Amino acid sequence: MANDLVVVFGGSGFVGKQVVRALAKRGKRIRIAMRRPHLGQDLRMLGDVGQIQLVQANVRFPESVDAALEDADAVVNLVAVLHEKGPQTFQALHVDAARTLAEAAKKRGILRFAQMSALGAAPKGSHYAKTKFAGEQAVRELIPTATVLRPSIIFGPEDHFFNRFAQMAQTASTIPLGGVPLIGGGKTKFQPVFVGDAADAMCAALDRQDARGRTYELGGPGVYSFKQLMQFILAEIDRRPILAPLPFVFAHPLGLLIEWTCKLVPFINPPLTSDQVAMLHRDSVVGADPNAGRIADLGVTSLETIEAIVPTYLWRFRPYGQFQTRQTA
Repeated sequence: MANDLVVVFGGSGFVGKQVVRALAKRGKRIRIAMRRPHLGQDLRMLGDVGQIQLVQANVRFPESVDAALEDADAVVNLVAVLHEKGPQTFQALHVDAARTLAEAAKKRGILRFAQMSALGAAPKGSHYAKTKFAGEQAVRELIPTATVLRPSIIFGPEDHFFNRFAQMAQTASTIPLGGVPLIGGGKTKFQPVFVGDAADAMCAALDRQDARGRTYELGGPGVYSFKQLMQFILAEIDRRPILAPLPFVFAHPLGLLIEWTCKLVPFINPPLTSDQVAMLHRDSVVGADPNAGRIADLGVTSLETIEAIVPTYLWRFRPYGQFQTRQTA
């Protein structure tokens, strides 16, 4: 309902900003709980004057979480990481943090709780997938009415998929015989969903009575193999590095080598980890859970495509940037 107070954890990230923007458009009052609110003053501009409040909270300290939920009507949990580094582990952020938020929400009698998970979340598989599933279970045990959203890869101007591989291709194209690995032959399938559509689904999950206690799989209008996505990226940025098939048996040790090397260099995020390789063993498309709803069930039916959105922000990886137009076949 309009004028509800929604507390968002993880509201300063790529998906979080769009969720905050979508909530603001629906007239919600928003409280963004973050570790360093003084660094997020720009987030206030996502809504009207006074509509968005920033408060200090750390998921490792339950007292700060409880204080952030004072007088709240709903909670959104977007806290997540794509790779582990230092204390930012999958267990700490996907499971322990989710349980801490759910415990605080239950204590305050908050029944509307939206948990962002991921397609592929399961008790078996990569460590990322297992902790995402464990986080869902931790929330559901405490708040049975919680709604879980499982998106495929999410795309948009600040995404971690198209931007990352476009940058890899840009770098590889400057090296003689440089290439981009197609892990597992590039056969893994994805169903990318636009960040704005995922944000609309999150808002609907909070508002719709029929969404309580349900799980929804979020996918866009198209299904692509990893190889097809890489070919699309290369065509958009006009780069021609070698697409080199890399069997899983070699990709796993390569991922281990890269992540251990990056651990020795502060402030560098690994472009590939062994756990991300493990994630590629499973397709990321809707339909894995026959009991789960779809994004259309939340009223989000006009979905954006990668062809319409991705070119608007990958131009900076072209040889001549915005001054170069894509050559059509």
